[in-house]
Amino acid sequence: MISQLLAQFLKHIDSFLMACLFFTLMIGLFVLYSASGQDGSRVYAQCVNIVVALSFMWIAANIAPNQLERIALPLYVLGILLLIAVELFGSFSHGAQRWLNLGFTKIQPSEVMRIAMPMMLAWYFSKRESKPVVVDFVTASLFLLIPVALIMKQPDLGTALLIMASGFYVLFLAGLSWKLLVGVVVLFGASTPIFWSMLHDYQRRRIEILFDPTQDPLGSGYHTIQAIIAIGSGGAAGKGWLNGTQAQLDFLPERTTDFIFAVFSEEFGLLGNLLLVGLFTLIVLRGLVIAYQAQSTFGRLLAGSISLTFFTYAFVNMGMVSGILPIVGVPLPLISYGGTSMVMLCLSFGILMSIETHKKLVAT
Repeated sequence: MISQLLAQFLKHIDSFLMACLFFTLMIGLFVLYSASGQDGSRVYAQCVNIVVALSFMWIAANIAPNQLERIALPLYVLGILLLIAVELFGSFSHGAQRWLNLGFTKIQPSEVMRIAMPMMLAWYFSKRESKPVVVDFVTASLFLLIPVALIMKQPDLGTALLIMASGFYVLFLAGLSWKLLVGVVVLFGASTPIFWSMLHDYQRRRIEILFDPTQDPLGSGYHTIQAIIAIGSGGAAGKGWLNGTQAQLDFLPERTTDFIFAVFSEEFGLLGNLLLVGLFTLIVLRGLVIAYQAQSTFGRLLAGSISLTFFTYAFVNMGMVSGILPIVGVPLPLISYGGTSMVMLCLSFGILMSIETHKKLVAT
């Protein structure tokens, strides 16, 4: 009886993907305990975040893809309205206007667009049974640029870039022409001076520091320098759990969130990094397999975008911590401390599982 109830409860959970997520989350808890200075309360809070996130994942996994498709447009419209509300009534924090105070809680509407954006574009292209034409891609690009512009104005460059990436992956998987893609890249390159002038001073400073962090070693370049020292000092096998000097002696800033990868690298070294990258790779590959086997255009585009966006999250975080990308405030997925990002990630994985398991039900 218990086994039957458990089987029914886990009917829409993809076992391989869940196993990869479980091992990655466990690694995250171990690293967080070290990065937080052995703060058990921080680890407990993250465990609560994980439980809540997995609950959302289970709910999403049990919603059929055709039902998700029906709410794609309303969710996108809601996200846009919330972003406009942030612009009009949002509260400021650390020089940015990103939060909307509802009285009983605060929400960050840009997080809603992480799911709503790829869902909207996947829905849009699923309604075009024939091969999409140029006007379809132009229209889809407008759907993408509206929330990206609103988020950049907050300013939140990291989230804006990730949402742009999630939308671009849908465009690419929908059949975006290579000629058109090259044209967009050339146009973007030619527009670089315009985009540069639109950036805030601190954003331009981050890009300048990317090329030479030593020009401001105690200011803008401090994060990058300390992270590179931590990664390099880890060597092949690392210094051991709880033995990373950069983290334990408080040299490394933001070590439980954006720079937790530096803590992991120092304590577990190259071998640990290979294990973590291997888990990330398995998660991405499983997502791409689900996308390939999806039975609808909506499922294929959405699963592909979710998988490639997860790759982008990991790549951008590791790149900025390693000093090969500018610092844009992107947490390491499934590892960094935080509730909102954890919930949105697990919600995305729940959608992946829904696309996979409901496909099996239809097939049988």
